[in-house]
Amino acid sequence: MTGMTDLAHPPAAAFGLKPLASLASPREVVRQFTPNWFAATMGTGILALALAQFPAQVPGLHAVAEGLWLFNIGLFGLFTLLYAARWVFFFDGARQIFGHSVMSMFFGCIPMGLATIVNGFLAFGVPHWGPAAVHIAEALWWVDAAMALACGIAVPFMMFTRQSHSIDQMTAVWLLPVVAAEVAAASGGLLAGHLADAHHQLTVLITSYALWACSVPLAMSILVILVLRMAVHKLPPAGMAASSWLALGPIATGALGLLVLGEAAPAIFTANGLSDYGAAARGIGLVGGVLLWGYGFWWAAMAALITGRHLREGLPFNLGWWGYTFPIGVYAVATLKLSTLLPIPAFAVIGAGLVIVLALVWLVVGARTLRGAWRGDLFVAPCLKRAA
Repeated sequence: MTGMTDLAHPPAAAFGLKPLASLASPREVVRQFTPNWFAATMGTGILALALAQFPAQVPGLHAVAEGLWLFNIGLFGLFTLLYAARWVFFFDGARQIFGHSVMSMFFGCIPMGLATIVNGFLAFGVPHWGPAAVHIAEALWWVDAAMALACGIAVPFMMFTRQSHSIDQMTAVWLLPVVAAEVAAASGGLLAGHLADAHHQLTVLITSYALWACSVPLAMSILVILVLRMAVHKLPPAGMAASSWLALGPIATGALGLLVLGEAAPAIFTANGLSDYGAAARGIGLVGGVLLWGYGFWWAAMAALITGRHLREGLPFNLGWWGYTFPIGVYAVATLKLSTLLPIPAFAVIGAGLVIVLALVWLVVGARTLRGAWRGDLFVAPCLKRAA
């Protein structure tokens, strides 16, 4: 199987201090750049947002969170330039991704990484720039929603028409293009209440509900197949171990989406003459969010056990390790959101613990990624090997 396992075997020449030692030339950074790098912006962005919601008062923590958000903007911009350059200068190689059964899934990382930046404009930008930050967030959100919907439709269509897949080779990366729409939906729930115009609020809210519906039911059906695949064909290889956490992503994001949309709905519906539906939306959001949170707990426990099993057998580093960060982060944020809606202190404690775990994982994965990028090990495009 080609995929993230192709990223796990650094050549011997890479073990020096010379930058990009494993690459034939610096141009290879562009030629080999793939969208799975955007998973780093997902992990960094969700850490910034989670730290900003940490339930305990820690001096300087909000400043650290804001700094991470600003750093993530720069990171997203750099990755966008590199990937755009690949399409300009290495078009024939870049288009090979459409036929690759794993790398094409990572298109979903691009809108999901952008969504964390959009949310950051609301969490960090509004205190500095006021309504201007909301306008920027709104414009970026519509771009993000369009990209997310495109990924959620185009990538599955390519799966159905031009790619080769089998159940025994299936992993949770199938979820990545699908989940992007519900991430945009959760962002829309946060954005809607900041808009000044009541009609615009309603448009964003209803669009967000539709995006949620385009993603969550499909993701749940993929999870059913994933459980069957692991029961029949057992665990994926160690190089794909981080993918076990990806299953937590759509569950946690689905819960967070219901919670934030349900919280925003009553005021927005009332402002648009639809007050009869506000209480129902809030109730569905809370109950649905709790149910999905419980389902997520099962997947988090299972992913932890799978990770422990792989650690005992040896776990090679690759960019797939960023798959540990975003699911843990969004589950932490959903947990902290529940702590603000329910008088149950345990949610705040669990949420705080998850944020600490997320920060530790981010430090480890970030350090390993910097090391691999410096050496050039991580600039590998499996779709080029497949085409060769």
